[in-house]
Amino acid sequence: MSGTLHVTSAGPSITIQDQGRLGYLSQGLNKSGVADTTALFEGAALLGQSSELAALEMVGMGGTFHSDTDSRIALTGAPMSASIDGTPLTWNASHALPAGAKLVIGGARVGTYGYLHVGGGIDGPVRMGSRATHISAGLGAAIALGDALPIGKDKSQTTGNALPQEERFDGGQIRVVASMQTDLFEQDVRDRFNQTQFRRDPRANRMGVRMDSDEGGFFANDQLNILSEIIVPGDIQITGDGTPYVLMCECGTTGGYPRIGTVIPCDLNRVAQAPAGATLCFSFVSHREAEAAERQASTERKMLAQRIYPLVRDPHTMRDLLRYQLVSGAISATADPFAEEN
Repeated sequence: MSGTLHVTSAGPSITIQDQGRLGYLSQGLNKSGVADTTALFEGAALLGQSSELAALEMVGMGGTFHSDTDSRIALTGAPMSASIDGTPLTWNASHALPAGAKLVIGGARVGTYGYLHVGGGIDGPVRMGSRATHISAGLGAAIALGDALPIGKDKSQTTGNALPQEERFDGGQIRVVASMQTDLFEQDVRDRFNQTQFRRDPRANRMGVRMDSDEGGFFANDQLNILSEIIVPGDIQITGDGTPYVLMCECGTTGGYPRIGTVIPCDLNRVAQAPAGATLCFSFVSHREAEAAERQASTERKMLAQRIYPLVRDPHTMRDLLRYQLVSGAISATADPFAEEN
């Protein structure tokens, strides 16, 4: 441990998260971990550290923090207002957090899940191979006022880096593949599902996101006789009234509702980040197209470090320096600059 991050106020659902725990699905425990995987990798790239380190996941709003040592932080995911001792911070960037300085993170401007990373990671207790909080499974608890969070040993001092902000915080198009129960839905039902504009219902959490629409329900054949079987994050269950639910990172491991399809993993971040009321549309793609999309997403995560740019640029290294107006104010093109003012 290299220091402690103190919590002097906290939003209602701040938790420690990492990439989650593997190998327990057969025992009824899912992976859990961050709701927005891309944000975790972005934080690691901004701080130049392992993506296996844990961060704080903030749902809708953050809190107030200070560290008892000089620390580094990075802010990723849903953009939120943030400041250190009253000075506003750039989101999707890394910053120095001096010992004792007050870090305030407010509400989300768009999206749902914001992330606070620290250099060295949040060094919380490891349970079953992960530091991820899994509240419904009784692993860990939400962060609360007065908590003191140990910070791991930081191996770097670099700050002042930023990454371009992805557009994944306001819904959009979601790719879906057919699964074992897709054929239980008639083709006309699947076509209607493909053509429907859904709204992200306010009823959503880390277990699932309810989709609302002006269309009628989406029903499967003989759905009352479906036996419970394994379910995974991304599965789109159709409840008894025909409403779709997209299962998220903290869903159960078995279920008996029919599933019309499964959201591909790299698009699940967009579902997680969609704020209440955002429009989402689903489109079926082939398994080959889904595999290609996943490979592309994996490549982009590995390339994040190459997309980093400094928040403050050195004029000596700016090849596009002449694009910038370096003189403040403006002058008239017709006025006589030597004329005396009245």
